[in-house]
Amino acid sequence: MYFHIYNRGVNGQDLFFEERNYAYFLSKYARFVHGYVKTFAYCLLKNHFHLLIQVRDEDEILKLITKNKDKPLYWHVSNAFSSFIKSYSITINDTYGRTGQLFEEPFKRKEVNGETYFSSLVAYIHTNPQKHGLVKDFRDYPYSSYHAHLSDKPTKLSRNKVLEWFGGKRGYIDFHEANSFGSDSEDWMLE
Repeated sequence: MYFHIYNRGVNGQDLFFEERNYAYFLSKYARFVHGYVKTFAYCLLKNHFHLLIQVRDEDEILKLITKNKDKPLYWHVSNAFSSFIKSYSITINDTYGRTGQLFEEPFKRKEVNGETYFSSLVAYIHTNPQKHGLVKDFRDYPYSSYHAHLSDKPTKLSRNKVLEWFGGKRGYIDFHEANSFGSDSEDWMLE
């Protein structure tokens, strides 16, 4: 199953205070969550984030589990996300002299059904900074997975699956440039 995971800062407050926070967020995500999910797209904005993920196969997850083996698999995945959010929040609070929650609880998720939905959501996630007026052209935004899909550099993203979905790099680029979100946009337009 594919999911759109998204969340924002409490009361819409910032999650990222300076450039290094974006890389730190992704490093924490890789440490705590990557083993449990495949990540297809992401975008980190000043006060919220979007992820498009798929929970890994049961066999892959069972290899990671060292304790609480009696718990259902969804518990382990949810616990990985919780640990990730908690770890990031503790560091941000300590670094910037904050107290209290950083993220709204619980984080939100929406199941992604269908190929059109998947394609539209990838483009929606990547064009989100333009939608919010952070950049004039979404391709100029540095904190999304858009360019990682087009790069040949190593990545933890499921790059090949995304590019296959669009029929290759040219199809990926064309779909994004068209800003074509399909007829079911109400299902995934969340903000």
